[in-house]
Amino acid sequence: MDHLSNWIEIPVVDMKRARKFYGDLLGVGLNEMQMGGNDYALFELKDKFNTGCLVKGNGYVPSMQGVVVYLNGGEDLSAALGRVEKAGGKVLLKKTFLSKEAGHIAYLSDTEGNKIGLHSMA
Repeated sequence: MDHLSNWIEIPVVDMKRARKFYGDLLGVGLNEMQMGGNDYALFELKDKFNTGCLVKGNGYVPSMQGVVVYLNGGEDLSAALGRVEKAGGKVLLKKTFLSKEAGHIAYLSDTEGNKIGLHSMA
């Protein structure tokens, strides 16, 4: 197996608000589309096998519990964490060093009510 994650769907309530939040947080574009009665905003990333989207639709409910998705926090989590509150989210766990092998993590609450992790090796 080359990688564990192929596709991630982050549930949202307000697509416009969520697109702005994640665009500002990660500095990436998101392409909107509809499919199967759901609204999607796909992250514009180079690696098409390790990406995902925001999704609004029946059965997609934001949550602070359950699986935690860790997004790429870039070279230094401090930069992304500095944008969380300005973008409308809340930092739940500041940049935390795990180990030399695992790097740093942080947790945030997005504008939709999801608990999201950030990860960086630096």
